Amino acid sequence: MNTPIISFRDFTFQYRAQARPTLYNIDLDIYPGEKILIAGPSGSGKSTLASCINGLIPFSYPGESSGILTVDGMEAKKESIFALSKSVGTVLQDPDGQFIGLTVAEDIAFALENDCVPQKEMHAAVDKAAALVGVERHLGFAPHELSGGQKQRVSLAGVMVDAVKILLFDEPLANLDPAAGKQTIELIDRIQKETDTTVLIIEHRLEDVLWRSVDRIVLMEEGRIAADLRPDELLCTPLLTKAGIREPLYLTALKYAGVALTPEKRPAHPDTLDLTDADKEAVRAWYHGAPAPAPPPQQPVLLEVKDLCFGYTKDRSTLQNVSFTVRKGEMTSIVGRNGAGKSTLSKLICGFEAPDSGSILLDGRDITGDTIRQRAARIGYVMQNPNQMISKTMIFDEVALGLAKSGLSAAQVREKVEETLKICGLYPFRNWPVSALSFGQKKRVTIASVLVLGPDVIILDEPTAGQDFRHYTEIMEFLRGLNGRGVTVLMITHDMHLMLEYTPRALVFSDGRLIADRTAAGVLCDPELIERAALKETSLFTLAGRCGIEPPEAFVQRFIDYDREVREHGC
Repeated sequence: MNTPIISFRDFTFQYRAQARPTLYNIDLDIYPGEKILIAGPSGSGKSTLASCINGLIPFSYPGESSGILTVDGMEAKKESIFALSKSVGTVLQDPDGQFIGLTVAEDIAFALENDCVPQKEMHAAVDKAAALVGVERHLGFAPHELSGGQKQRVSLAGVMVDAVKILLFDEPLANLDPAAGKQTIELIDRIQKETDTTVLIIEHRLEDVLWRSVDRIVLMEEGRIAADLRPDELLCTPLLTKAGIREPLYLTALKYAGVALTPEKRPAHPDTLDLTDADKEAVRAWYHGAPAPAPPPQQPVLLEVKDLCFGYTKDRSTLQNVSFTVRKGEMTSIVGRNGAGKSTLSKLICGFEAPDSGSILLDGRDITGDTIRQRAARIGYVMQNPNQMISKTMIFDEVALGLAKSGLSAAQVREKVEETLKICGLYPFRNWPVSALSFGQKKRVTIASVLVLGPDVIILDEPTAGQDFRHYTEIMEFLRGLNGRGVTVLMITHDMHLMLEYTPRALVFSDGRLIADRTAAGVLCDPELIERAALKETSLFTLAGRCGIEPPEAFVQRFIDYDREVREHGC
């Protein structure tokens, strides 16, 4: 058998600032040319494991280790981070954090310049790496001119140019639209096959990574390896669900239908899944087994956008003739590729930008001329990163900040803040510093600081970005609870699971235009619309087709309704 290119032997690591180890007794061998998915909930040790492999531990993040870790024949703790970087190339979650050059070509060439490679050889190596990842036409571009997917490719080229043996991807899909994420997985798969590079992928979005096959899934839990199995084997166990990792939706649907899953059925991908006639009949019987729920009563229109046009420059239009209405109490997704105009729309609604033409009505009144402060009393906006919104040290003070000039007495402010903190599940922490909270709790603080103003509408930009399934569910169930209290919720998201599970309706944008206003299930069962808007069809659509169920969107909706019932009532 081959010698492992990465080998952990009874390896334990504890950060200097922590009381307990983050990794315990790790035994793991990874062989040359393998593609491994490292999965696990937040805090399970995935990123720490990766940082040990690429040398960030102990060189950037000091601590104590025991046991042995070898990387490409080197004992990691005895080598410099520079020596390890010659074997391990890391592509970060946020490509912007890796850019150094003023142009794409300069950025790719950075490692070669450090090695004093002659110009002629450098140009040839840069051209080869750029062609490998498909950015050869963008060598003269500045990195900020690229899309999210293109930035990811440039980051990859920047590590490939050094002919590394191991590629380490830290949540490569987190900031990409669904189509770009799909293309990234395809690109990683192609490069791994063409170069025989060893690939490690750390990612929460299991189903998206499994769009292309991986050799093994290493499941981390509480600093230990809970499983190290082939995907077909692991997906037939309850280990993923117990660890708080969302299994592929089509597998959950099969289980609801009573279909027994075995490794022989090759369940790792809906296209390779070996379904018997009896299995297909079980799925059809489950689909027809319950009537569709009655639609909720229609509420009055709350927000109305009419013929909205906007451009950041006179010669370039960002939004063109956008019109839609949102009813009171709705929960709606806004989706589309990066740069489609989603965030610009939210800025116009909140008053951060003024439209070139068109109008925005709230409860039938045109608010186009209202100030940001006037709108903030009824329309709340929550940014993707809570750290960009928080300005106070203490939680209570942060939530109370918006009421500073409201004219309320100190007692009234306290009452209002405490009531909001209770709704948001933050009351026990009211006297804590914000810095002591987790990312998900900070997200709740920012929502509380908006909610305390009593808005009719809350707009959230990527509410679950970078969250594992447990934290994702906590945030979304919390938002669903607010929605149940009558707050209208609009969410900008790249997460198709979120759109499908929580928002009955989706507004789909492409190139500054609203191209669809349909049910979420209908959007994700329309291949033409999916391609136009850079979305990704749900695996439930594929399963419906495999089982001969028409229309597929009715099957998808049946799953969403049933899954909601199971999670709420455990039936």
